[in-house]
Amino acid sequence: MGQGEASARGTTMEGDCLSCIKYLMFVFNFLIFLGGSFLLGVGVWVLVDPTGFREIVAANPLLFTGVYIILGMGGMLFLLGFLGCCGAIRENKCLLLFFFMLILLIFLAELAAAILAFIFREHLTREYFTKELKRHYQGYNNTDVFTSTWNAIMTTFDCCGVNSPEDFKDSLFRLINQNHVVPEACCQRASQNGELAYISQQCLTGNMMFRNNKGCYSAVVDYFELYIYVAGALAIVVLTIELFAMVFAMCLFRGIQ
Repeated sequence: MGQGEASARGTTMEGDCLSCIKYLMFVFNFLIFLGGSFLLGVGVWVLVDPTGFREIVAANPLLFTGVYIILGMGGMLFLLGFLGCCGAIRENKCLLLFFFMLILLIFLAELAAAILAFIFREHLTREYFTKELKRHYQGYNNTDVFTSTWNAIMTTFDCCGVNSPEDFKDSLFRLINQNHVVPEACCQRASQNGELAYISQQCLTGNMMFRNNKGCYSAVVDYFELYIYVAGALAIVVLTIELFAMVFAMCLFRGIQ
């Protein structure tokens, strides 16, 4: 009789534990689902907004790429949240297993990205970027991805070259555009009639008063200095959440009879 009572008590405790995991998973994934829906909504709104914001985004390659990144992240979170909610509340082994595999793939991809970033960290140096800029930057060929990306960086961060405008000496840009010391993207701009316009074309011939003299490496690092630490902290939090999500999903998967 005592063994039967102990067995029944143990079964009840196990059931309560699984029930707790089930509802924790549901709440957790419902929040992920809401976050994914919000990001998808923002991305779609920016792309179809009739008030002119779409044109602003389309004119800036960095913003344009960012919108699609938001859409991709929103879609992924939406799918994860949906699978997690349905799998937990319906106690569906197939959905839980799919959820687990998807989280595992994301976790492995993040781990691989971190390892690759560590291995190729020497490619993030000033010297590497300067060498690539001299070799491949063309100035006004916006059909070239490398050139258009650098133009977007220089206009967004009000900078010129990697270290300074001197980076364009002995470069492909100077070979193609022999009358220009720096590209138009390096020139200072001011608002005229509600639109940004270049202050003076003298910038192109080397006049330091009308060009941005700060290098883009320093400008980008200064801008993202705070966000780098925030991103690192968020990455640790996200990885921890993913690990707990995988453990909870597998516990619930194994506990479903």
